Amino acid sequence: MALKQPKAEGKILLVDDDPGLLRLLSIRLRAEGYEVEAVESAHLALGVLHRFSPDLVITDLRMDKMDGIGLLKELQTRSPGLRVVIITAHGTIPDAVTATQHGAFGFLTKPIDKDELMALVERALKVSGTVDVEEDWASQIITRNQAVKEILQQTKMVAATDARVLITGESGTGKELLAQAIHNASDRRNKPFTAINCSAMAENLLESELFGHEKGAFTGATRSHEGLFQAAEGGTLLLDEIGDMPMRLQVKLLRVLQESQVRPVGSTEAKQIDVRVVSATHRDLQELMGQGRFREDLYYRLNVVNIKLPTLDERREDIPLLVAHFLQQIALESDQERKVYAPEAVEMLVTAEWPGNIRQLYNIVRQNVALSRSPVISGELVQQSLGEHAGKLASFTDARDEFTRNYLSQILQITTGNVSQAARLAKRNRTDFYKLLARHELNPDAFKTR
Repeated sequence: MALKQPKAEGKILLVDDDPGLLRLLSIRLRAEGYEVEAVESAHLALGVLHRFSPDLVITDLRMDKMDGIGLLKELQTRSPGLRVVIITAHGTIPDAVTATQHGAFGFLTKPIDKDELMALVERALKVSGTVDVEEDWASQIITRNQAVKEILQQTKMVAATDARVLITGESGTGKELLAQAIHNASDRRNKPFTAINCSAMAENLLESELFGHEKGAFTGATRSHEGLFQAAEGGTLLLDEIGDMPMRLQVKLLRVLQESQVRPVGSTEAKQIDVRVVSATHRDLQELMGQGRFREDLYYRLNVVNIKLPTLDERREDIPLLVAHFLQQIALESDQERKVYAPEAVEMLVTAEWPGNIRQLYNIVRQNVALSRSPVISGELVQQSLGEHAGKLASFTDARDEFTRNYLSQILQITTGNVSQAARLAKRNRTDFYKLLARHELNPDAFKTR
């Protein structure tokens, strides 16, 4: 019995003033399992945009009142990251160039070939996605990743309290943005939000910046200085890279957290403070405690609530959204026309390795914008920028085969190469199990103890 093919997933908005073509495309796409909404004008498309929340828009180029390029521009403003495919009856080179220069993912010519349509839809959905509009407090966190959305829900709940939060995650994952979001969602939002990197300055300078100092407290202290704990009064203080704070200052910080008082360097008088402390680190604080480099009592003071941010590799579906956001941001900053990536360039970004996470992605986008002589950033330029980090995401088939091979190897290790026992564990008959082993080039004898 043949296995039933899984249905495709994705929501597609069709826009065309030809009812016959709309009906034909709807039938073809629905037959493949896509959810389809079909409308006969650009204005109707904009009207259903947020209700339907499409993953892809396929629109005719030539339409009355607002044409396909006009709709494309409007969609780029309302739903950054949403992919748009343009249909043209002529298929002329100027039409294709115009569509691409304005950020279209691709274009189809009438009469539309079914295989070409499905191939383009599949490619577009791999690198497409719209971002849900978050409330103002989290507007800088661009995502459609479910794990990040759950983190935002947790963040909003925590923000309503005064609990201290420890944000962990690799460098470049957006820890400071999340700390800012905590502040924005809290009752302290109208008071200062201040951040300091505990690894970016010498110990004495860090002590002065955090706790302040009196005039004459040390050489060069020509006037009194209010520390960040006092400057952030009533608000939120982010201690970034807390894992790099020197031990002597950890002791002083612990006392501040215990007593809600700060004593500036050179002063005999403690000053009362009301500051929410959020800390962040890319280091493993448990490991640092084991090495005697981080105080256990301080750890438990800071780690009342722990929020761990995923890496960019763990939220690849956000890459097109982040890229669109960065392109818009750079265009506004430079007061220049917004550039776009060629489809193959976006695919490269989505499948690349990102050890530097979102910060590295931003730097790559900024570099690409600066070096691209065309409004369309090419795949070649992206390839050069990524260098050794250019990668290729495994196909579904390859990933499934790798899982199956690992699963079979694990069972053979457990049974020390006994095929009958391994087949029973896998709930497969012996003949089928042998075929699986042969297909994945696994020899049971290699797992037998000698």
